[in-house]
Amino acid sequence: MTPITVVEGRRVSLSNLDKVLYPATGTTKGEVLHYYAATAAEVLLAHLRDRPLSFLRYPDGPDGQLFFTKSPPPGTPSWVHTAPVPHHEKEQARQVVVQDLPSLMWAANLVVEFHTPQWRAETPGVADRMVFDLDPGAPATAVECCTVALWLRERLAADGLEAYGKTSGSKGLHLLVPVEPTASERVSAYAKALAVQAEKELPDLVVHRMRRALRPGKVFVDFSQNAAAKTTATPYTLRARAEPTVSAPVTWDEIEACRGPGQLVFLAGDMAGRLARHGDLLAPLTEPDHGRPVPDTP
Repeated sequence: MTPITVVEGRRVSLSNLDKVLYPATGTTKGEVLHYYAATAAEVLLAHLRDRPLSFLRYPDGPDGQLFFTKSPPPGTPSWVHTAPVPHHEKEQARQVVVQDLPSLMWAANLVVEFHTPQWRAETPGVADRMVFDLDPGAPATAVECCTVALWLRERLAADGLEAYGKTSGSKGLHLLVPVEPTASERVSAYAKALAVQAEKELPDLVVHRMRRALRPGKVFVDFSQNAAAKTTATPYTLRARAEPTVSAPVTWDEIEACRGPGQLVFLAGDMAGRLARHGDLLAPLTEPDHGRPVPDTP
């Protein structure tokens, strides 16, 4: 029988709580749900709020079937908020928008990575943040990503923009930049120009094109997630990796001090202590009127 729990007055079904989702650590689904409810809920909800969700589902763990979905899954409760979103295949579709703890726990029970766009549901295609996904090609690691992140931070600061870092929860880093509401096309053009400039100034370290053949030993500066149709792993989401890694905010001191890839790997069990120590390092991204104008494309 599927257990039912009441979360803020909503009845939420929680299933297979003893199922091991991360065999490398023995982490169960119940422990995953506890992470979302007890550790990450407040900060994660702030970053999910008003953003239509895409889910990467991994119901049998990272070694099982993984599938990406944007549509509300069958059986979505009527009290889970959805919003109309433009879609390239349809005139309009609807996607889940997680606004509260019951909706978060319903979604977490599906076993998902949370992915969000750079814009809010009420203003599709109008970004309020910019993202750079720094992805290392072996033998490059997160250490090289940190070097590129520091270059981008300085370059963005020269244009009056402030960058905040988080781990991808995989091999690399994400830089997030709050901006004034701006058309995604313009944000993408500016981000691409910086990626191209990074490759020119750091030719032995950076590549801005996605071709796999170009990437060994270099950091791919992926600007494409600024496109209106793209999404990025939400801060504090767990990832479908061998261990329950988190897309975790990091300080610039940690980025500057990184000398080994393991230094910037954080698991679900690490996050309560980090939040107690640092609070939400990405809180400025959720503050109204914190964004700065996107300059003309350099």
